[in-house]
Amino acid sequence: MPLMPKRVKYRKSQRGSRKGTASRNLRIDFGEFGLQTLERAWITNTQLEAARVALTRNMKRKGKLWIRIFPDKSVTSRPPETRMGKGKGQPEHWVATVRPGNILFELDGVSESVARESLRLAADKLPVRTKFLGRHHVAAA
Repeated sequence: MPLMPKRVKYRKSQRGSRKGTASRNLRIDFGEFGLQTLERAWITNTQLEAARVALTRNMKRKGKLWIRIFPDKSVTSRPPETRMGKGKGQPEHWVATVRPGNILFELDGVSESVARESLRLAADKLPVRTKFLGRHHVAAA
């Protein structure tokens, strides 16, 4: 089941701005290892779900996983071959806006080699370049 909000105040959102770097969700707060973005993008709910499935399958359901982003922005589109005018299209899917520096996933309870491989498999499902982080690596930096 892909992630999406239970309810929203406004059904159709504007595109907004993706410029700048992340100002929050920058540290590994829960787990021992994390996946950090190096680019800005919209990550759809289906991409997030595919990454989560790849992660949990590789970890063989050991350890704990935190997903630190949530797709709460609706993206609308018009049906194909529709003329201009007649208003904005219907919400098609949901996205999470990420900027450079956002932490996407955090893992705990697994070895570093398993975490590194699991997060690599998850990163392959996402449209952004990412970097593996360990909590001890962040403290030294």
